[in-house]
Amino acid sequence: MLVAIPSLYNCLVSGFTSTSNYSNRYQVQTTILPLQTPLHYSTINIEEEAPRDVQSFEEWALYNGIQRADGFQLVGEDIDGFLDVSAYTTQDMPAGSDVLYIPNEMILSSTKAMEEFGRIPEAEQLLRDAGYESEIRHYYLMLKILSELDKGENSPYYLYFNSLPRYFANGASMILFCYTCIPPLVASLCKEERARLNNLQIKRPVQFISNEVKGDAELWKWVFQIVYTRAFNANDGSLNIVPMGDYFNHGTENEIWSTYDEAGNCYVQTTKDVPANSPLRMSYGDATNPSFLLARYGFLDETSPATFCKILPSHITQEMKDLGYAHNRMLFYKDTGEVSEEVYDILLYMALGEMDTSVQQKFYQAHMQADYATKQAIHEMYTPQTMQKLSEHIETFLGELEALEKKGEYGGKVAAEDHPRLPLVLRHNEFVRQTFLTVRSVQGLDQNSYV
Repeated sequence: MLVAIPSLYNCLVSGFTSTSNYSNRYQVQTTILPLQTPLHYSTINIEEEAPRDVQSFEEWALYNGIQRADGFQLVGEDIDGFLDVSAYTTQDMPAGSDVLYIPNEMILSSTKAMEEFGRIPEAEQLLRDAGYESEIRHYYLMLKILSELDKGENSPYYLYFNSLPRYFANGASMILFCYTCIPPLVASLCKEERARLNNLQIKRPVQFISNEVKGDAELWKWVFQIVYTRAFNANDGSLNIVPMGDYFNHGTENEIWSTYDEAGNCYVQTTKDVPANSPLRMSYGDATNPSFLLARYGFLDETSPATFCKILPSHITQEMKDLGYAHNRMLFYKDTGEVSEEVYDILLYMALGEMDTSVQQKFYQAHMQADYATKQAIHEMYTPQTMQKLSEHIETFLGELEALEKKGEYGGKVAAEDHPRLPLVLRHNEFVRQTFLTVRSVQGLDQNSYV
């Protein structure tokens, strides 16, 4: 059930003019201030059951210059017993409507953090050595948040942090039992998130954060979750968290887009007509890769049109990659039951490797030379073998899902309080199962067709 989050400011700004005038019209103040002077030091309660103070955040946002279109509203929804808050519109918004304006001064930025703290060569080298050079921006953004949390209520961002989620259901938050209840690919992606968390906890060379905060592993984990679920790339290559602009949920067909002006102010507009009482969403990534979205963000995108077919050869060769072996290309389509061309190509290539390597090479060369007539002729000649491979894969994977479901259900029954993420895991498995069943039905592959 959707419930409106209480707010004193539901109708703040209407009819924004042009994005080029944002910084002149709406730059209310240039420094971020808390609503009141704090009387004592206090840190954010990051316990998973801790309440989220969204109303105070909304008041803080208005006070510090964030402008919202008429109809923009934050709405709460209970998901597995925890509050999810996201953006909706209570009024019709035509395509190109201005939705939000966020002053540069309010934006948390990896570039600003590097300028504020200076570069930390030792930490950066450790990240490179561990294979995480691409995460350096995330690391500095984490340090910025930790440094603000170190200030307690004295941080100008305190009310914003206190509105954020404490509970996450993504890979970094899961325990070993959860990994054993999901298919191998998703489990591997979830474990990668956990490894990323462990490798980004570089504390020793950081001198500007107290030992109390640096030594709090749970706090590091929470900050990691905030950065990796709420930060997105800016125009200048920085990694930014934009208060209020980070409350848009993921959508396959996103309703909004955001960009920055020359002064670094962020503004958000609609990409299409959005009717009243509809969510305002943005894209978090490839809509055909729900496994990544689950591992990184901790939700199941049931609007995803397709999913990776889960074919996981013991060894993936360069020739297989040339033929299209990739998680975002080898797809099963959820609603239509269609199978991507790359799936058929890889299955035939694997079957030919077991039967006739000379024909396998002929097929590969035809693909590389764009000789589609030869390639199609080989497909037609070996259609039964290809379809047998497809049938075997579907039946094997459905059997594996059944075993995972039984394990998950048993674990949930005997220790439900210890596995709050199991409902999501089981929903994911059912989503995949239904996709496979649809493919099996549409392709005419009952259990006796080819095996």
